[in-house]
Amino acid sequence: MSVFEYCFLFLSVILGGGLAFFIHESQKIRLDLILSFSGAYILGITVLHLMPGIFSNPQNSIWLWVLGGFVIQLTLEQFSQGVEHGHIHAHTNAPFSFALAIMIGLCLHAFIEGLPLSVYSEFHQHRHGGTHSHNHLYYGVILHKAPAAFVLVLVLLRSNFNKTVIGIMLIIFAGMSPIGAWLTTAVNIDIGHVDKILGLVVGSFLHISTTILFEADDTKEHQI
Repeated sequence: MSVFEYCFLFLSVILGGGLAFFIHESQKIRLDLILSFSGAYILGITVLHLMPGIFSNPQNSIWLWVLGGFVIQLTLEQFSQGVEHGHIHAHTNAPFSFALAIMIGLCLHAFIEGLPLSVYSEFHQHRHGGTHSHNHLYYGVILHKAPAAFVLVLVLLRSNFNKTVIGIMLIIFAGMSPIGAWLTTAVNIDIGHVDKILGLVVGSFLHISTTILFEADDTKEHQI
């Protein structure tokens, strides 16, 4: 990943979260539409791009890693309360532990998703050949993280947290995926192990995307 890609990944989350300071309840339908699009997009890249790559080697037990990613995401959502897929559960004058639990869930999730970003193009070329640089995963993470940041800030604002504290939390959240991507490069992980990391991401993506799509329409009779 280039410096520009790291910066854009960070700033897209900052922008997504920053918009929550100015968007009002009457514009919630737009959040539903954005979440629906992001859910459809990450489901699409998961099925069409990520899964063919990680399952191309029949010798490894990659399905265990996919299942592990699914279970990890289920566990993390006990902390984040579903902020990843648009759940807004605000509590008036909530204790700091409420925000801390959400941050733990979101940050660990963002860190795991960021791990394969810096080596995904190399992995894709290794499994499928060619020299074209593919950024499916990178765009998917951005489209997923920006709305999640928006919901995070919205929840904290409605729970009456100080705006300075919210800003610090947003910056921490925005930095988790870039840190994960940088760490993978720093430790020079073997390309043969990338499919296992991607397996965790695929499991997480399958859970999040299907949850978004199942819940987005709710009682709107398929209008979304």
